[in-house]
Amino acid sequence: MIKTAVILAAGMGTRLGERTKNQPKGFLMLDEKPIVEQSICKLLEMGIEKIVIGTGYLAEAYDRLATRYPQIACVRNDEYEKTGSMYTLYHLKNHISDDFLLLESDLIYEKKALDILINNKRPDVILASELTGSDDAVFIEADEYRFLRNMAKKENELNHIYAELVGITKISYPTFQAMCKFAEMSFDDDLKLDYEHALVGISHQVNLYVHKLDDLAWCEIDNEHHLLRAQRYIYPMIKAKEKNVPPVKRNILLNPGPATTTDTVKYAQVVPDICPREEEFGNVMQFISDELTKFVADPEHYTTVLFGGSGTAAVEAILSSVVGEEAVLIVNNGAYGKRMCQIAKAYGLNYIEYRSRPDEPLDLAAIEAMIQNSARKISHLAVVHNETTTGLLNDIESIGRLCKKYQIQMIVDAMSSFGAIPIDMEAMNISYLAASSNKNLQGMAGVAFVVAKKDHLEMTKHLRPRNFYLHLYSQYKYFLETKQMRFTPPVQTLYALKQAIIETRLEGIEKRYERYTKSWEVLINGITRLGLTHLVKKEHHSRIITAIMEPNIPSYDFQEMHNYFYRHGYTIYPGKLEGQNTFRVANIGDITYKDMELFVNLLEQYLISIGYCTERKEIHGDSKT
Repeated sequence: MIKTAVILAAGMGTRLGERTKNQPKGFLMLDEKPIVEQSICKLLEMGIEKIVIGTGYLAEAYDRLATRYPQIACVRNDEYEKTGSMYTLYHLKNHISDDFLLLESDLIYEKKALDILINNKRPDVILASELTGSDDAVFIEADEYRFLRNMAKKENELNHIYAELVGITKISYPTFQAMCKFAEMSFDDDLKLDYEHALVGISHQVNLYVHKLDDLAWCEIDNEHHLLRAQRYIYPMIKAKEKNVPPVKRNILLNPGPATTTDTVKYAQVVPDICPREEEFGNVMQFISDELTKFVADPEHYTTVLFGGSGTAAVEAILSSVVGEEAVLIVNNGAYGKRMCQIAKAYGLNYIEYRSRPDEPLDLAAIEAMIQNSARKISHLAVVHNETTTGLLNDIESIGRLCKKYQIQMIVDAMSSFGAIPIDMEAMNISYLAASSNKNLQGMAGVAFVVAKKDHLEMTKHLRPRNFYLHLYSQYKYFLETKQMRFTPPVQTLYALKQAIIETRLEGIEKRYERYTKSWEVLINGITRLGLTHLVKKEHHSRIITAIMEPNIPSYDFQEMHNYFYRHGYTIYPGKLEGQNTFRVANIGDITYKDMELFVNLLEQYLISIGYCTERKEIHGDSKT
C-alpha cells in the first residue's frame, strides 16, 4: 500500500506573471484553500502518511504550510532557477525509501485519480487522460500493451498519440533508483532535465503502464488560459463529481429530448434557495449566456437571450419579435417547419411557405427561384437545421449563402443540432438561432434561448411589439442592464444548465458529435440487420434522430413496443409523419454506443416475440433472425 507522496514544487511559474510574484503557483486560490493544499488534503484522505515536497522558488511558503501538517517534509532545491523537475526529484533521494505517488504542485484533480493509482496492482503507473485540447500538454505514446514508449509536447515527435499526461504517477522504489541513475548520467549535459524525460529514458528497461481515464476532471495551471479554464470549467466539475451523493436510477431516453443526463447535472439542481434577483444568481445567468454564445459565435458580435420555456418559446420569440411588415420565407419540410408556419399564422405575419419532402434534401435552386419571383419583399428566411421529424439535416450553410446574396436575415431552429453539430453563425450567415437546454446540451427541460446577432437585434427595437412575455428585444435589453430576466426564471433548472454547459465544454462539441455518431452507426447497422429501414439517406442524415419504418405485420403495435422498452429502462418515441408509419429513435444525451448495442439486442428480441423475424424469413428467404 502506498504511504508516501512526493510533490514537485520548485518552479517559478513565470508564465502566470504577477500572480506568482509573491507566491509559488501551488498557492493559487480557487476556493478556500490553495490548490496545493487541496491536493495535500486529498492525499491524506487517501491514507498517505508522508508527503515530501521539493521546493525552490519562495520555499518559505511551503515551510509555513508544513507547520500545519506534520506529515509534510520540505526539501529545498537551491539551484531551482537553473535546474529542471528531475533535479528536484533527484535532490529528494535521501528522503525517499519506498514506493510513492509523484505529483506536480499546480494540479487540480478528482480524488478518484489517487484511488486508481493506489489500488492498481502494477508497481509503476502513469496516469493519463484523453486529450484535453489545452495548450502545453504532454502527449504520451504507448505500445500495444499500454506501456510507455515516449512522451513529448510536440505531436510530430511521436509515432502516435495514445493519451495526455495528467501529472500524477505511481513510482516504485526500484524505478525511482533507475530514474536517479539515468539522471546522474544526464546532468552533465542537461540540468534542466524533467522527470518525464527520465521516465522515457528508462522505459526500455522498466514497464511503465499508462492508465488512461476518459472521464477524469483535471487541469494543470501553468498560464492564464489554464487558470481561466480551471476557474470556469474544471474546478466546478471536480466539486460536482466529488459530492458524496447516491447515484440516481439511470433511464436511457431515446426520445428527441429531454435527453439522459448525468448525475452531476441532476444534483446541480440541489442548491440553497435563492431569490433570482440576487447578484449571485445574475452571475449564473451571465455565465450561461456567455458560454452558449461562445459555442456558436463571437460574443463581441452576438449575444444569447434566455427565456423560461420549452424550445418552441425561443422560435416563437424570434418570429414574433424580429419580422416586420415584410415577408418571412419559412421552409417547411417536417413537423417543426410546419410549427413555424403555425406560429407565423397565429401572429398574422406576412409569411411565405416553401414546402419540401421531409426525407429529401432541399432544392436550393427552387428556394432561390421563390425568392426571385416573390411579389413580396422577403426580409427573413426561417429553416430548421435538423428536422427532428425524420433526422434530415438541412444545409443551412448553403441557405446562408443564398440569404447573403439577397440580403435576407436567416433564422435557424437549431433545437436538435445545437451542442452536437458544429455551427458557426458568422460563417453560415445566421442572424438568429433558437435552441433549448434539454437536448444535446444534456440539461433539464425548461430553458429556451436565442443566440442573436447584436446589430440585427438592435434594429428590431423600433418594431411594434406583437407579444409581451416573449418579446426578444425587451428581454435582451433588460438582461443587458440588470443581468436578470424580466420575469421569474426557472432557478434550479438554470443551475443544472450551467453544469451541463461545463460538461459540454469539457467534452467538446466535436467529441460529443463523434460519440453520438458512433451510437447512430450502431443503430443503423442494427436495424438494417433486422430488416428495418430508415427514411433519410445516410448522406443527408443528422445522425441525431432517426425515423424508422414500422414493421408491417398485424401483431405490431407501437404502444406495446414502447411499453416493452420502457420496462427495460429505455424510452422510444412515436413518429410524426402524415401518411407514413414510423417510430423515432434519438441517440443524444449521456449515452454511449454500448447503450445502443443493448437497445438493438432488445429490439431484436421484441421483433422475434411478435413474429416479425419469422415472417420476414418466410417472405424473403432470409436465414438470419
